[in-house]
Amino acid sequence: MIPITPTLDLNFQSAALATKAYLDDVKASGEAIPLLLATQRPNGSVSRFDTLVCVSDRLWTKRSERYLERLVKFLLWYQGAARLYIGGAPQLAQHIKEVYSPSGARAFDHQFMGRVYDMPFEVISCGLDEVPAQNLADQALGNHLDGCRVGFDLGASDVKVSAVLEGEAIFSTELEWQPYTQADPAYHKAFIKEAIQLAASKLPRLDAIGGSAAGVYIDNQPRVASLFRGVPEAEYHRVNSLFNELAAEFQVPLVVINDGEVTALAGAMSLEDNGVLGLALGSSLAAGYVTLDGKVTDHLDELAFAPIDYNPAAPQDEWSQDIGVGASYLSQQAVFRLANQIGLEIPPELTPAGKLKFVQEGLEAGHLPAQQIWETMGVYLGHAIAHYSAFYAVRHVLILGRVTSGSGGTILLEQAQKVLGDYFPTLLEEINIQLPDEKSRRVGQSIAAASLPEIRR
Repeated sequence: MIPITPTLDLNFQSAALATKAYLDDVKASGEAIPLLLATQRPNGSVSRFDTLVCVSDRLWTKRSERYLERLVKFLLWYQGAARLYIGGAPQLAQHIKEVYSPSGARAFDHQFMGRVYDMPFEVISCGLDEVPAQNLADQALGNHLDGCRVGFDLGASDVKVSAVLEGEAIFSTELEWQPYTQADPAYHKAFIKEAIQLAASKLPRLDAIGGSAAGVYIDNQPRVASLFRGVPEAEYHRVNSLFNELAAEFQVPLVVINDGEVTALAGAMSLEDNGVLGLALGSSLAAGYVTLDGKVTDHLDELAFAPIDYNPAAPQDEWSQDIGVGASYLSQQAVFRLANQIGLEIPPELTPAGKLKFVQEGLEAGHLPAQQIWETMGVYLGHAIAHYSAFYAVRHVLILGRVTSGSGGTILLEQAQKVLGDYFPTLLEEINIQLPDEKSRRVGQSIAAASLPEIRR
């Protein structure tokens, strides 16, 4: 059997395979040393990760620097951190300090973590015995299905909104919008409010509102969110107060969380099981995770920025300026990139949602170039799932979002399973990868989001 490869990206270097090769070589060197990392957040929660490195000579040190830099990148966006502790290898810790500094190559990550946690991001070098003990924070979330609820999901191309009556969705729709280009937060607030009112008009009354959106949300405040990237810094305080203002105006409980977490919650609810990693392939990549005991952690789960391709010439993300990160491979960004690569002309006047629909129509019509796009992305997906499994305890991977609509979802699923069968057969046996039905793929997040608030009696 010839192992499956990404047809349109033969230079793709799987992070999962590269990590395995590095660790195998480290163990075979006979000079492996333990390394312990810990990400700490201001609420006191700590997540630890242990690995092996080798620094026996200059070549090994360079190779280990590359391995550790990509590992740190993944941990920051998977877990989130105000402080990163590196125990056991001071020379490698110094390299990470320089790279993840205000003037380093990963200045974006340094600034982002500081903004999320409202304190300067810090890398701390220490001994193995000085790394803080693990202290995870988690909570049960969602599954409130009583009463009359509205749920919404804010994407970069559309707003999905649902009316839910006693756990049953009686109305769902999608409304196109253009949030990226809007500098005035009043646009965002008015559009979201009108969407909620539309769904609420289908209910006898409104008891609660739940929402999901890309970005980092703490106490309903969008600390950092790509949807509001057009809003000037001086006006961003109006974004932070937006959802609490809506709660006051509608006079009902309102909860907004990261869209990836709602993806995972939707999966856990539909599967009636836990250990669910949800991946929403839309304008970007959203991810969320429900633990084996049915909880949601305080981790960021922003896998859009987590690397899955170690090719030094990998595509560059337009926002973070880093290469090889998930959003470039598992979202409509990948569709457009691959379409451009093979010369597939998309009408430039279309909106992003319209451009994706244009390519999907070609896929449904049986056009080979469009089929190759989804086949290539399916290979990306398989390798990404293998890499994610080194960090998440996963029983189920649920994939949904606009990119999975139609036959594209089936192609993604089949290709991902082939990758696991070829390269990671044990994972193929352990992990159930699946698609929801067509309706749930497109609006399932808004329905699950409706279950977030607890109705006050």
